Amino acid sequence: MAAPKDMTTLDISGVFYMNKSLGDDLSEVFVLQGMSWITRKALGVANITLHISHKKNDAGVEVIDIDQTLSGGIKGTSEHREMDYEERGHEDHIFGKVVGKSRRLAIADVKDDHLRSGFPEELNAEGLIESIVENAENDWIAHQVWGFENIGGEKRYVRHLVLTCPNRGKRLEKKMVYDYKGPLN
Repeated sequence: MAAPKDMTTLDISGVFYMNKSLGDDLSEVFVLQGMSWITRKALGVANITLHISHKKNDAGVEVIDIDQTLSGGIKGTSEHREMDYEERGHEDHIFGKVVGKSRRLAIADVKDDHLRSGFPEELNAEGLIESIVENAENDWIAHQVWGFENIGGEKRYVRHLVLTCPNRGKRLEKKMVYDYKGPLN
């Protein structure tokens, strides 16, 4: 289902379902991130749902909290993003120890062609959301830009990903597309 017409990147609160038929295959990403074979296979067949809460904290900084669930209610990862571009550490059962930072930026300020392409100004006038997460142990950096695109005539929440592995000389470009399922309960 399309995202609501009035939804902007200022508040992406809601429940979103990964639409694998509209997005790219992520299996090579999972290999480069060092996931076990069984985890890769499970993620490959699972339906992934994002439960996103987007608000401002007491200091006025945007905070995005995301809880992922897999088919059957299996807990995925949790993400906590404070949009102040300060590095924060996190550890979870899928991605291990990571350091990440997030911020809002204008489309024109996105330097990478893949990360910038496809985001129309009219759907992203408030800017895009940038997230950079690094796992030094497994040698990968996931650089994502989030926003809205018109796909198949419908407004969709989309994440563009560039995954690099500096010590291995690898770079992957992927797009994840999500269907809007409804408001966050």
